[in-house]
Amino acid sequence: MEETSTPRAQWLRGVLDMCLLALMAETPVYGYEMTVRLAKAGLDVADGSIYPALARLRKRQLVETERRSGGGGPARTYYRPSEAGMQMLRSWSRDWSQFATSVGSIITQTAREES
Repeated sequence: MEETSTPRAQWLRGVLDMCLLALMAETPVYGYEMTVRLAKAGLDVADGSIYPALARLRKRQLVETERRSGGGGPARTYYRPSEAGMQMLRSWSRDWSQFATSVGSIITQTAREES
């Protein structure tokens, strides 16, 4: 069976909700701005992935929204974590840290054994 997406894309799909909540926790942000900020961090995510993720977060009541004028353009929807979203972000952050440490130790151990 041929894999159609890269491991990096699969990893990002698994942590996209956490990354979006983290971006919102800094300051309320609209969808396209999140795409730009993720890209600047080296995570290329299509708009087509951002909006379904935001809808998921909204459905789970992890985000709150606010419509603001777009400065001459259409109004934009700004997102920010709800209190439940902030609690979830803290939980996911702890889990991610533990997970990344575990994976890192396995990879480091394997690299040492092959040297």
